[in-house]
Amino acid sequence: MTDQNRVTKRQFLRTAGTASIAAASTAIGAPYVKAQSPITWRLQTYAGPALAEKVIKPSVDEFNRIADGEMKIELYNANQLVPHGELFRALQNGTVDAIQSDDDSINAPVDVSIFGAYFPFASRYYLDVPVLWNWYGLKEVFEEAYSEIENVTYLSTGAWDPCNFATKTPIRSMEDFKGLRLFMFPTVGRFMERFGVTPVSIPWEDVQVALQTGSLDGVAWSGIAEDYNAGWADVTSYYLTNNVSGAWAGSYLVNTESWNKVPERLKRLWLMCIDASHYNRLQWYWWGEAYYRVHGDKLETTSIPESEWRKVEDEAFKFWDERAQESERNARVVEILKQYTETMRKAGPPYRYGA
Repeated sequence: MTDQNRVTKRQFLRTAGTASIAAASTAIGAPYVKAQSPITWRLQTYAGPALAEKVIKPSVDEFNRIADGEMKIELYNANQLVPHGELFRALQNGTVDAIQSDDDSINAPVDVSIFGAYFPFASRYYLDVPVLWNWYGLKEVFEEAYSEIENVTYLSTGAWDPCNFATKTPIRSMEDFKGLRLFMFPTVGRFMERFGVTPVSIPWEDVQVALQTGSLDGVAWSGIAEDYNAGWADVTSYYLTNNVSGAWAGSYLVNTESWNKVPERLKRLWLMCIDASHYNRLQWYWWGEAYYRVHGDKLETTSIPESEWRKVEDEAFKFWDERAQESERNARVVEILKQYTETMRKAGPPYRYGA
């Protein structure tokens, strides 16, 4: 090595130090690039804490697990962020990004909202709901209705439990309905007024206290599985096996702006988790409605004779025709329900018994 090419230790340190300072200066001057934040949604359900554990939390947990930090859905129970009656408006203005509820009790501003929750005798069994929506055209009708509403996108409707009556006094005839103050959904309450019932609407979490204090005589909000799950079986004594609807129809709605920000594959993932939730509920309610009738020790079951209860069903069909007069779209839905009912009756068991 020649003297010209030889580098002394002192020269090396001086050169290396200058380079390090320059590199550090460049790094400090460069803008900091933060990793993209995950998409976060706030979803409020109609259900209280214990019920939400059964009807939605498993699907939300599964979505969050598979999304693996790219997106997270934060689940809130009934009235936790906004009062239930204000839930649709909160969805529309983006206070919440998504909701799970029936269309009826949130006063969704669409004519077909009356067919959410419990439209009297529209269904006999849980499977009737997905069949009506997915094979008889109700999904397309709901999509059409919600397409007219700004900043809200309709996703799906599924089945929950039947609408039976849990009361503090026994119901064994139609006369026993007269004067009862019952916690009910709007449309089915409107129907049951014909038989002397006074429908009452209060926050879900206040129902148990209202039953204890005598402000309510009972509930017609669910089947027996939810009566036990919600604690209402602790403050009522009787369960009427006759139901006014075989299944609750509940919808999933999203804020359109929030939905449009979600990548397509995560949209598909959420829709698959919704379908999984529909499937899980079919099993849980089918199990629970039979289990608590047989093994539950808090409610005595009563029944109204089928011949007398048939009058209620006949009155329901008059109620259908009245609702059909309210809009052309409602008339289409009622016609679908009539066609479906006629098909099920002609099919006979196991589709319909006693037809």
